[in-house]
Amino acid sequence: MPRQARERAGLGLREAARKAGLSGGYVTHLEAGDRSLSLTLAKRIAEALELGEDEQAMLYGVAVTDAGRDHPARAAA
Repeated sequence: MPRQARERAGLGLREAARKAGLSGGYVTHLEAGDRSLSLTLAKRIAEALELGEDEQAMLYGVAVTDAGRDHPARAAA
């Protein structure tokens, strides 16, 4: 979650995390670049921050389609 977008939305880290259904720690890791952002989470974050089309496109552009729960191996399990 880009910190700038969260701050423009007027949300603190915990509030943004809650709105997106994430933990504050996970958001911290996303903002620091320590975690990959899945497309599924990017969509939840965009909705929580009420991002405009340009910001959504930017966020979706850095998301990966096969991270975490979206990984194809998890679907087969």
